[in-house]
Amino acid sequence: MTSTFRRRAVQGFTLIELLIVVIIIAILAAIAIPQFSNTSGDAQESASIANLTTMRSAIELYRAQHNGNYPSKAPVGTAPATACPTAGATTDNDATTFTDQLTKYSSASGHSCSTQVAGYIYGPYLRAIPVEPLTNKNDVTVVTAEATNPPGAATTGWRFLNTTGALQINSTKLARDGVTLLSAK
Repeated sequence: MTSTFRRRAVQGFTLIELLIVVIIIAILAAIAIPQFSNTSGDAQESASIANLTTMRSAIELYRAQHNGNYPSKAPVGTAPATACPTAGATTDNDATTFTDQLTKYSSASGHSCSTQVAGYIYGPYLRAIPVEPLTNKNDVTVVTAEATNPPGAATTGWRFLNTTGALQINSTKLARDGVTLLSAK
């Protein structure tokens, strides 16, 4: 009896047994790999939508505290009496003004300052403009009319319509489910 057992142990696996194991591993890999490859695209879409929601909330808070004015509008009236050592941009319909008004302290009139001094009591609403993960850009394109500068294949970052406060992903890319990401909510 021991001689039969020894012969079997010395022989090892047959070719058929090895082929069956390899086929089972290949089937499992064919099922698992596509599911893992989809996760990075899904994560980018989720991050884009989360950043979009965060920015929309900041824009609405800015508007509520600044008499119904959206960021990117030139400040209305004079700056607070306290001098700001690092005043922000004041050009109307400008991406730099948009960024300054959301990432710096601001006065009720819309003037911005990087340090909190008397009169600059609002904000900052964001630490920085978040990156849009699908294009990996945080550029903001400020437009004054819906038809102005429509998103295209070459556009990146964010698109802000400062007459209505609409913020969109500035890309014509479609989500994985085939729906446009422009108006993701």
